Amino acid sequence: MDTSLDPLPMHGRDLGVNADDWVEPPEPEQEAKQEILENKDVVVQHVNIQGLGRTKEDLLGYEISDVFHAKNLIDVMKKAHVARQRLLRLGIFNEVEVLIDTSEGADALPNGLDVTFEVTEIKRLTGSYNTMVGNNEGSMVLGLKLPNMFGRAEKLTFQFSYGTKETSYGLSFFKPQPGHFERNWDKDFSNRVLHLAVLPQFPLGMTNHTLKWEGVWRELGCLARSASFAVREESGHSLKSALSHTVSIDSRNSAIFPSRGALLRINQELAGYTGGDASFLKEDFELQLNRRLFWDSVLSASLWGGMLYPIGGQPSCIADRFYLGGPTSVRGFGMYSIGPQSEGDYLGGEAYWAGGLHLYTPLPFRPGKGGFGDLFRTHFFLNAGNLCNLNYGEGPRAHLQKLAECIRWSYGAGIVLRLGNIARLELNYCVPMGVQSGDRICDGVQFGAGIRFL
Repeated sequence: MDTSLDPLPMHGRDLGVNADDWVEPPEPEQEAKQEILENKDVVVQHVNIQGLGRTKEDLLGYEISDVFHAKNLIDVMKKAHVARQRLLRLGIFNEVEVLIDTSEGADALPNGLDVTFEVTEIKRLTGSYNTMVGNNEGSMVLGLKLPNMFGRAEKLTFQFSYGTKETSYGLSFFKPQPGHFERNWDKDFSNRVLHLAVLPQFPLGMTNHTLKWEGVWRELGCLARSASFAVREESGHSLKSALSHTVSIDSRNSAIFPSRGALLRINQELAGYTGGDASFLKEDFELQLNRRLFWDSVLSASLWGGMLYPIGGQPSCIADRFYLGGPTSVRGFGMYSIGPQSEGDYLGGEAYWAGGLHLYTPLPFRPGKGGFGDLFRTHFFLNAGNLCNLNYGEGPRAHLQKLAECIRWSYGAGIVLRLGNIARLELNYCVPMGVQSGDRICDGVQFGAGIRFL
């Protein structure tokens, strides 16, 4: 039996009702107010924050104060977005939402606006597990954090780190203040270091400046039986109190794989005048130039250098000297294995320089172009450097002559992998040259991981 259904009629009975009658026409007053907000100045009358629990309102006043200075609707939206970012950077909120509405109430102005921030506070206790990559070392870090302890973005953090070179634990306390000052107390179990630092940072024109005072209590202990006498005689406690200043100019388009721009960083550190038993003046610099060539290749040149001047006639401490060598500086040599030594222990030096010339190119045949393949580069390099102690009774010419003696250098090629925009891995085939007696070399394949490379 074949049955079919006729389609329903497209038009029903005429009920005498027009569809447009169901839409309420906008009120003239509402239309006028909308036109005022879009085309004329506005006034932010109220800024409300909803969802606060243990957070003190006075902490947030500085972060949202610019919203009151907005003059039009677009300006209100921009300043509210900036205020939202500031609130999130405090590290005490999981979420921050912004609502903008017209003012209501007896005191509402025709062009008045109310801005409301809806916040969700972070939990009182959080934990973390992560891995860290430093300069040719890695570690597993377990942490506990008490954020917003007293309601003003204070943070107490405990960390336990198990690494390839050392095992340590740390306790730090952070409290934000105007000017972004930071206080840290860190204790390193392997070297028994107690560290206190105050770090104001500020831009000045094209430069960024960091002023730092730090007090460090150090103990060199747990020495191996094979430790040399030069190391043993420096074992024990030492206290360093130092003022330092760092200025930097960075025009690079990337910190890991820059294709253009330059970096200049100069650091000065003065210890001894604010207490402690370490007295010295230490200066070092870093210079990097980058230029794009043909076929997406990049030529990069780097130069590092530094000098340490003991003050008061006392010798410098092994913990304050410079160290050179390894996959992050002069490739083809062991980690920190260039310069003065005693019975197989490398003691560091009071002056050094290191230079590098690098050619980075895409992978051959460009596999994974536009995706995963862009994280890799082929790497051709030429490195050189030297580290030594100076006789400060001699003149600058004698110092330069000594730095020019016994230059270690190396060349090679390899592959570089970028890890985000904070670190990178290198696998290079190295040919060390200019090797001196006692230097530990890595002739052949060398692996490096870190955040700062020559």
